[in-house]
Amino acid sequence: MARANRAEQRLDAPKGLRSRGLGGLGLGRGSDRFGRFTEAIARGMGTPWFLLGLTLFVAAWVTWNTLSPAPLRFDSIELGFIALTLVLSLQASYAAPLILLAQNRQDDRDRVQIEQDRQRAERNLADTEYLAREVVALRLAMKDLASKDFLRAELRSVLENLEQRDEQARRARRSEAAERDREERPRGE
Repeated sequence: MARANRAEQRLDAPKGLRSRGLGGLGLGRGSDRFGRFTEAIARGMGTPWFLLGLTLFVAAWVTWNTLSPAPLRFDSIELGFIALTLVLSLQASYAAPLILLAQNRQDDRDRVQIEQDRQRAERNLADTEYLAREVVALRLAMKDLASKDFLRAELRSVLENLEQRDEQARRARRSEAAERDREERPRGE
């Protein structure tokens, strides 16, 4: 049975939301639905339209119970609008816990987001350090590579060596040709 409970838990939800709910009753997805409901209520209570609507409701209540004929009044001004006070305190007594529940859910989401941001920052730092090491390795490797000026100097020296060898080969051929000419002259005379 413990394994079944673990299988039902959502791993993408914060730990606080994976609990068994009120009094150990496993509310499961219903608690998430209730949480979304509380957030919607809290979000609605934080709007100017809610304040305007509540103001119009109270104004209509007071106006009706002040200006309407006595038999149609359901709350009296002489008693200090007891029913209106009761309705507003009832609304406030439910609003405060609903707002706190919504804040707790937001805190849980913020905690998860902070953890994800921390992990992302660690990965970015590790990636940055890796890239910095790679850049340093490339710079060191570039120092070992031949530069453009070095290659030009090497090519010039090779070209000079080739020209000297060609010049020596030409001289050797000339001297051989001159020797042959000398050897052939005495015979031909």
